Amino acid sequence: MAKAIKLADQVIYSLQQDISLGKYKPGELIPPEPVLMEQFGVGRSTIREAIKTLSNAGILKVQQGAGTFVCEPRTSAEPLDQRLRRAAMQEVNHVRQLLEVEIVQLAVQHRRQEDLDTLQSLLEERWQAITADNYDACADADIRFHKAVATASHNSVLADLYQTFTSVIMDGFRQREKPHVSQFQQTHDLHVQLAAAIAQQQSDKAIQTVKAILENNF
Repeated sequence: MAKAIKLADQVIYSLQQDISLGKYKPGELIPPEPVLMEQFGVGRSTIREAIKTLSNAGILKVQQGAGTFVCEPRTSAEPLDQRLRRAAMQEVNHVRQLLEVEIVQLAVQHRRQEDLDTLQSLLEERWQAITADNYDACADADIRFHKAVATASHNSVLADLYQTFTSVIMDGFRQREKPHVSQFQQTHDLHVQLAAAIAQQQSDKAIQTVKAILENNF
């Protein structure tokens, strides 16, 4: 019995992830039971238990003879990353600034040596990507640098919240009209200054620097 519940939970989690990431959109049908059984390698009873749980949660709706549909998200239940993708980039950047200012203040207070080492390593990766003229590597190193700053805050809620923002930030990088590594190069010194301000526990300098970085959206 415990094994069946565990399998159902795995199916529930996977379906929730697919819905959150937009694989199955509101109003669309999810695959029928036989397809889900084959996809997850489980029996019919496990699939039905998972669908029943998601239906009770208002995520899915079963219509006899038609299939199982994804429900329109309720405001309170909509995943944050999905909500962020619906928002204007200007709104996202405004909230990101509020979040990052709080993060750097905490990072200045609570950073540890291993955090500083990670920031320096990521700065080197960022610069190597710039000199290699590799835009995707620049974007990846930039995101990981800011995530490392969030980790250095040693506030798990803030770090998790920032993690949700990173996928939207990466989307913003990809959607730029003329993406070029020079956009990252222009703010590299600011990133170096931010790491130094955190290391030296200079709160005002760190806040000023992160705001300057965000004005360029990098």
